[in-house]
Amino acid sequence: MSVLTQTRPVPAPAPPLAAPRRRLAPVAAQALLWAYAMVALAPLALMLLNSLRTTGDIAREPVALPVPPVLESYAQAWSQASFDRYFWNSLLVTVCAVLLGTAVSVLAAYPLGRYAFPGSRLLAAYFIAGLMLPIRLSVVPIFYLLDALGLNNSLLGLILLYAASGVPFSVFVLTAFFRQLPAELAESARIDGAGEFRIFGQIMLPLIRPAVATVVIFQFVPLWNEFLFPLVLMTDKSKWTIPVGLSSFFGEYGTQYGPMYAGLVIATVPLVVLFLLATKQVVAGLTAGMSR
Repeated sequence: MSVLTQTRPVPAPAPPLAAPRRRLAPVAAQALLWAYAMVALAPLALMLLNSLRTTGDIAREPVALPVPPVLESYAQAWSQASFDRYFWNSLLVTVCAVLLGTAVSVLAAYPLGRYAFPGSRLLAAYFIAGLMLPIRLSVVPIFYLLDALGLNNSLLGLILLYAASGVPFSVFVLTAFFRQLPAELAESARIDGAGEFRIFGQIMLPLIRPAVATVVIFQFVPLWNEFLFPLVLMTDKSKWTIPVGLSSFFGEYGTQYGPMYAGLVIATVPLVVLFLLATKQVVAGLTAGMSR
């Protein structure tokens, strides 16, 4: 006697619920990034548009398109308000301070990151302590120190102050990058007869180029926008920098909106150019530790 068995069809599996979520996640991320970009770029767009309008037009209608666009505000800011002098002062002070501070930081970070010597941890802690103390708290002692050295009201004194202010952070970052480099590179170079200076300059330093670019950016931006120290230390108006020079557009009886917006655009251009030129290096420096 045979028994017949009847098989039931297997139902098709239901589509996973996670698939729509996976598709929506990139869309939501893109929408969030676009919203953030619009919020961040809105003040820059307003600044650029108003720089192409006159002060009277801005006073009558603060938010409007420049119809027709005029360059009168740029001419007033650059020549009549001595903004050309402020721009070159800022460029000279910031570039020299960043170069000096970065050079000192690289030379200090290399032995701290590559060698263990007596007092190395104490020295590293000394640099880290500089990150915990805001430099603006010591504005009065710095004023008296520069005055005793004859560097008050001097661009050289401002350069030395700016360079020293960026050293703790730069040493902290560069030490970590030097510490991540494999020791076999230096050992192989020594076997080939390379000295310590050649190992540092031709092998180690090129490998941390993204970190150096990151340090340069993080030093340049706050120094370019620094307002307090040039205001306190520079009594000579011809030695003002851009942030202090912008304050000259604010008066007791009125504000020159057109030249002020034009000055803001002029002050922003170097930062935009710097970011465009160093974007790849900065991204590589910020993500270097993630790929190890």
